[in-house]
Amino acid sequence: MADTPPVTAPRTDAVRHHDPRVRGFASDNYAGVHPEVLAAIALANGGHQVAYGEDDYTAHLQDVFRAHFGPRAEAFPVFNGTGANVVALQALTERWGAVVCAASAHIHVDEGGAPERMGGLKLLTVPTPDGKLTPDLIDREAWGFDDEHRAQPQVVSITQSTELGTCYTPEEIRAICDHAHERGLAVHLDGSRIANAAATLGVPLRAFTTDAGVDMLSFGGTKNGLLLGECVVVLNPERVRAMKHLRKLSMQLASKMRFVSVQFEALLAGDLWLRSAGHANAMARRLESAVRAVEGVTVVRPVQANAVFARLPREVSERLQKRYRFYFWDESTGEVRWMCSFDTTEEDVDSFAAALAEEMAVHSA
Repeated sequence: MADTPPVTAPRTDAVRHHDPRVRGFASDNYAGVHPEVLAAIALANGGHQVAYGEDDYTAHLQDVFRAHFGPRAEAFPVFNGTGANVVALQALTERWGAVVCAASAHIHVDEGGAPERMGGLKLLTVPTPDGKLTPDLIDREAWGFDDEHRAQPQVVSITQSTELGTCYTPEEIRAICDHAHERGLAVHLDGSRIANAAATLGVPLRAFTTDAGVDMLSFGGTKNGLLLGECVVVLNPERVRAMKHLRKLSMQLASKMRFVSVQFEALLAGDLWLRSAGHANAMARRLESAVRAVEGVTVVRPVQANAVFARLPREVSERLQKRYRFYFWDESTGEVRWMCSFDTTEEDVDSFAAALAEEMAVHSA
């Protein structure tokens, strides 16, 4: 008979399973939860509150979002960014509808086909040099209206800040919205890093959303210090329908929603959203400056938010990845992406830049 492994008594307390000193530049999703957000979650705990969004925190959250986006805004908390985008795009389209987006858009590249498989949507993608759509680029796919053989363009989806780290100006978004609306298309903004864009532009959130003509917004929280949760924000109620049913149908209705809503209150009721995003952006600029000084490293895209894109020898990146986590952006060219977050420190940046210089020196020796 085989030996029976010893039975280990179950633990009765939580154990830390990671080294909190480890830092990386792979994604702002790697960062932990902002202490002010954790405190808000604890504040909302205790006692009983009505489930599924009928709680006091979610009710108050509407006022918080309206302070930023105007009196008609309505926020629908969801679990994650993919869910937010799928719910928002479903609310703006009919079953035969299609979405015009950049070829680099997250909804096309990084959501595992969820808009297509879960939302039943056709994505009409347009190559862009900098991740940003323009009216002329939109027209490459916004055609064939009333052609029964073609999925019907009904929405333009843009990302702010973009997947390539660039930011639309309010004027650029206004031009897109005016152009889309003239053609009967709605405009959705994927704002997974919307706070970083606002910090860069130095304008209120509504300046490039509500005031620019955006109809629907996916508002990101986890990349800016939340534990979990994003919000679908309806900016133009005339463009959408059945939001509460779509959220439930898409498995994005939280039972204990108060703990999602109170995080957004902590983020948006004061200036935490702007402080955190502004800090992440500043660390990205510091990183850009440091790596530009390393011979053999080329920063290949404008640093307008909290991302730095660079090109360096592949073997250097692979060795450096053993010391710091980050991802290749384009395997064919050796382009990598380094992300900063609300808790990135100057020491983190300087240590990473020093490690990069060391690895480049080894490569050049």
